[in-house]
Amino acid sequence: MTKPATPAFERECRVAVEAAREAAHLIRSAVGRLRATDVREKGTSDLVTTVDEASEALLIRRLGNAFPRDIVLAEESASVTSDAANGRRWIIDPIDGTTNFAHGVPPYALSIALERADKVVLGIVLEVGSGDIYVAVRGHGAFLNSAPIRVSDSRHLNSSLVATGFPYRAFDHGTTYMDVLYRFMESTRGVRRYGAASVDLALVARGSFDGFFETGLMPWDVAAGMLLVEEAGGRVTDYSGRSGPIRERQIVASNGYVHDEMLRILAPMRSVRS
Repeated sequence: MTKPATPAFERECRVAVEAAREAAHLIRSAVGRLRATDVREKGTSDLVTTVDEASEALLIRRLGNAFPRDIVLAEESASVTSDAANGRRWIIDPIDGTTNFAHGVPPYALSIALERADKVVLGIVLEVGSGDIYVAVRGHGAFLNSAPIRVSDSRHLNSSLVATGFPYRAFDHGTTYMDVLYRFMESTRGVRRYGAASVDLALVARGSFDGFFETGLMPWDVAAGMLLVEEAGGRVTDYSGRSGPIRERQIVASNGYVHDEMLRILAPMRSVRS
């Protein structure tokens, strides 16, 4: 059993982790075997593959069989807008980092979160290449392969390594973004762009990155990773410093110590959400 195991969410955690492992095996079996017909564009530089769809179908089936009263919000299916009678919603990204996956470039991951009464209470990120499994349950900590993890203790941005995601759908605010990116480049030890937000957030939670910011993300990109960061002792807000940005399409996550410095640099982008 992958920790944490709590009376309230022990079964949910076990079922979701088992489903994630099964989907990860499916994804690994397709690495290097994609044909041109297996990949299509949903939008500009926004890919989906037949493997995304197969992974999502597997996860929905496993979770649906185990928890038939819950509803699911998943990236590749039609968005679910209604509320479950029991107030529970699974939020799924079957492959976070599809463009990486389609080109055979890690990292790419599975992201599964459980939301209850509009609050994420369980988060799981499985990095497919390494097999690393990150698990967080609200109020019970964050874990990597069953071992507790904590955010870093870097006190200042100039001694920090931060991650980001580049705009790839909309470029109306490109100049503002580049100015902000340059500020981070000159104010930190470095900026990294991995191309999978759930992995970026997991690396903040484990203390490898000290901070992360990105605009234009959807709930399935961030739900599980946000909880990982919070349960590992970090802080997650939008660019204005408001907490709970799961649907705000902008996110800044950090170890807490460098958060305000990051917010000051991000101030010119407070109104940008694409």
